[in-house]
Amino acid sequence: MTALKEKLYEKIEAHRPRVKKLLKEHGEKVINEVTVQQVIGGMRGIKSLITDISYLDPYEGIRYRGFTLPEVFEKLPKPVGAKMPYVEGLFYLLLTGEIPTEEEVSEVIYDSVNRRQLPKYVYDVIDAFPNNSHPMVILSSAVMSMQRESLFNLKYQRGMDKMDYWDATYEDSMNLVAKMPVIGAYIYNKLYGGSASCDMYQDPTLDFGGNFAYMMGKDKPYDDVSRMYFILHADHESGNVSAHTGHLIASSLSDIYYATSGMINGLAGPLHGLANQEVLRWIQDLRIKMGDKVPSKDVMKKFVWDTLNSGQVVPGFGHAVLRKTDPRYQIQREFCLENLPKDELFKYVDILYNIVPPILQEQGKAKNPWPNVDAQSGVVQWHYGVTQYDFYTVLFSIGRSLGVLSNIIWDRALGYPLERPKSITTDMLEQMVGIKK
Repeated sequence: MTALKEKLYEKIEAHRPRVKKLLKEHGEKVINEVTVQQVIGGMRGIKSLITDISYLDPYEGIRYRGFTLPEVFEKLPKPVGAKMPYVEGLFYLLLTGEIPTEEEVSEVIYDSVNRRQLPKYVYDVIDAFPNNSHPMVILSSAVMSMQRESLFNLKYQRGMDKMDYWDATYEDSMNLVAKMPVIGAYIYNKLYGGSASCDMYQDPTLDFGGNFAYMMGKDKPYDDVSRMYFILHADHESGNVSAHTGHLIASSLSDIYYATSGMINGLAGPLHGLANQEVLRWIQDLRIKMGDKVPSKDVMKKFVWDTLNSGQVVPGFGHAVLRKTDPRYQIQREFCLENLPKDELFKYVDILYNIVPPILQEQGKAKNPWPNVDAQSGVVQWHYGVTQYDFYTVLFSIGRSLGVLSNIIWDRALGYPLERPKSITTDMLEQMVGIKK
């Protein structure tokens, strides 16, 4: 048993009595009221899910295991010469709630390297797709194809104690986390002109982010870009589409390959994972309208007001929960100010950052006038040569798998049941609120 797995087991054993006590002593206590608006409006804001992995604070942004993002980036160990932490360190934190030491991260990396090798049939599945296929379709199919590798499925069929569900799920999750960057990089090289072959391009001396950049054929500091991107997108509570889809599928005891493939499918929707490319497209269109010149603040202010007055929105600003600048945006902004301050697209992002919030505040319609993570994540990828919009959601998926799989491991460890909310008809809802026909 690795040190990480042993640490996780200790945490699980300590946590199980807490859940049992809550159910036994307080199982009937009411903790939330539900409005008609919430029932019809996609269950927004209803407190009906549980996760200890992350929490979205309206003013501090996402917290991973109680740590704010600035704390995560400050406290997690970093590779020598790098400015961004090990992704493996984040995965350790998500699983255990503890900041790992350098030695603990090194062991996770060693374990992960030994799990990176893809079965040949996965390459065959990817190669079978036409080159004009969407990369998310290929990613979802490649992950699904590995269901035959599921240790959980094998042990479940042979008979397994419920208390051990987490163990096999952990092994499957470690295997998939290690393979996700390999699958993503192979898809990128297949679709966009790289050298895609089964025997290419892995460097076992590199960590998660470094090896991904190496496989993509990207020079430094793209390794730091990868680490930053994957950590920022790792989790966002359990109610968003991708996280919830993974949880929902796994609650039926489908293995993590089914669940992760479903998570990817949810992330591919334009209302969820495509926002960063929509922002980038908008900024590039804006640059064309401005005659390929960075405008003055006054010119940009007029353009923003004209946009709002015509009934359109400024993409990349606002958030359903946050009430201040998204810390994920701020971390990327600091990276950009240090590494690409003269990039023309970033100059547009910088101007928008300074002028849009006051305008939205003056307009008075936006509850949160501040930029969110999508306002510049596409710009960063574009600067380092990843100019294919459709691939951005693959990057998102690789990062999000860290949080989704951590949650599924803990769901199994704590014995959370099949998710099955009750639905009602419109007639019943009308009767509840006193509407007579």
